[in-house]
Amino acid sequence: MGQSKLLASIIVGAAVGAALSMLDRTTREKTIASTKRITETVSYYAENPAELQELIQEKVTAAQSFYESASENVSMLVEKADEFKELPSTIQDMISDTKSAFSPTDKE
Repeated sequence: MGQSKLLASIIVGAAVGAALSMLDRTTREKTIASTKRITETVSYYAENPAELQELIQEKVTAAQSFYESASENVSMLVEKADEFKELPSTIQDMISDTKSAFSPTDKE
């Protein structure tokens, strides 16, 4: 039995599709511009790895800050939900106390 040709067919199909899409001038120009921009960015960070490290650190710090903020917000919401769960029993107790305060007492 021969090997599956699925992967090879997918690669060939992708290459043919990419080649056909390059016939369109707008697509070709945008692809060239994107490739140049990516190449320049990679070259810049290859020459300045300290800046890349700083950029990555900033992104990590921002993500950590977002996570901490979201975590605090979730904790606060959970606390508020617990307070709302206790609210009906508190209201019921208040109603009972009010009823007993205004209801006629036993006659002696």
